[in-house]
Amino acid sequence: MNNSDALTVILIEDDPAVRLGAAQALRLEGIRVSEFDAAEPALTYLTDDFAGIVVTDVKLSGMDGVQLLQQAVAMAPRVPVILISGHGDISMAVDAMRDGAYDFIEKPFSSDRLAEAVRRALEKRRLTLEVQALRATLAARESIESTIIGRSPAIRQLRELVLSLGDADANVIVLGETGTGKELVARCLHDHSQRRKHHFSALNCAGVPESLFESEVFGHEAGAYTGASKRRLGKIEYAGHGTLFLDEIEGMPFGQQAKLLRTLQEHQFERLGSNEMIPMNCRVVAATKVDLLELSEHGEFRADLYYRLGVAFLEIPPLRDRPEDIPLLFNHFLLEAAARHQRDVPEVSSAQELELMQRPWPGNVRELKNVAERFVLGLLRQSHAPMATTLRPNRTLSEQVAALERRLIEDALRLCAGRTAAASELLGLARNTLYDKLKKHELDPESYKGEENVIRKR
Repeated sequence: MNNSDALTVILIEDDPAVRLGAAQALRLEGIRVSEFDAAEPALTYLTDDFAGIVVTDVKLSGMDGVQLLQQAVAMAPRVPVILISGHGDISMAVDAMRDGAYDFIEKPFSSDRLAEAVRRALEKRRLTLEVQALRATLAARESIESTIIGRSPAIRQLRELVLSLGDADANVIVLGETGTGKELVARCLHDHSQRRKHHFSALNCAGVPESLFESEVFGHEAGAYTGASKRRLGKIEYAGHGTLFLDEIEGMPFGQQAKLLRTLQEHQFERLGSNEMIPMNCRVVAATKVDLLELSEHGEFRADLYYRLGVAFLEIPPLRDRPEDIPLLFNHFLLEAAARHQRDVPEVSSAQELELMQRPWPGNVRELKNVAERFVLGLLRQSHAPMATTLRPNRTLSEQVAALERRLIEDALRLCAGRTAAASELLGLARNTLYDKLKKHELDPESYKGEENVIRKR
């Protein structure tokens, strides 16, 4: 049975002979079966994401099949339940269907009748799970695109990596210059993992005095040192089953790196002043703006800790390397600042956008956000003149023209919802010429479908 290989039938029947016969009939059809002689143990499997269906006899010792159906409807309403009874009649079947049963089979029944009903129910469940998974994927993509903002190939790849690493338990190192948003990416990784219901525990390793570092990370017992009046949970223990984020990991005191390494290796630690070992259940995400491997070669960072932390890597490109993302980011920050200060959103001219794309942005996204806030507050001239007198173009004229051309083509594709014919007409280009430029700038019209609403009035 190809469609339902990954799905399971929970079969509940207290008559051993009937249970054996039904299970064998289903297994001969290639269907996976888990057998139970009572309803209560099977209830633990009934969750909304259970990959399977339930087939149960009505007459059971303890909880009967009808009561199980009621529990299933309350706990996992989209899991199909098939009732079997040797004492049933038409009215019972009607009542069962009204109460939420998927199907009702009367004893004695043939193997073909059972297999047919189960196949239909499994197919229904498979489709339901596929829809649930698709909706979850779409919701995750919508969420991550509103958090990690940008349309450049590097940012698109970053979002894909975050989603793919979300449910992995591997430790991650986030690389990026100051102001690129390393903590935001780490939080996004946490929010798109199964650990999202638990704490995101963040620590700036460079901002904690060395004398307090061990207590901050591992916690301490009352009386562990002068001033420790009561027990304190450290960042690891506070994270629990969540995520421990170690920002500026390169600033961790060298002596403490050995203790963190041991904790990562043994998955347990002890509070300062205690001999009791506590299990470590969190995932570790570290962030750095420097090359840790290079530091380790100079004896400034433990190489063994680097390799323990660096299972997976997420690299955030600096803003100067993705100028095509700047207008979208700037507009996002304008909206945020306008809402925060209760001001109107100022209009940004094409000339001003081009200037923004040309600036080197040594402070990266953080600097861009500050400029947007000043713009909303009226602290920058809202004309076609430059926004600041510190403009330092770092690109040749041809590079600047190419960046502007790409942005204009992107705007046209969004306005035309990815329709190349309409975009070529809007831009006044022959369609073949537009196709050449799409290939040159690595733009996919399909990715702009349904985006008419993102272009603001100019």
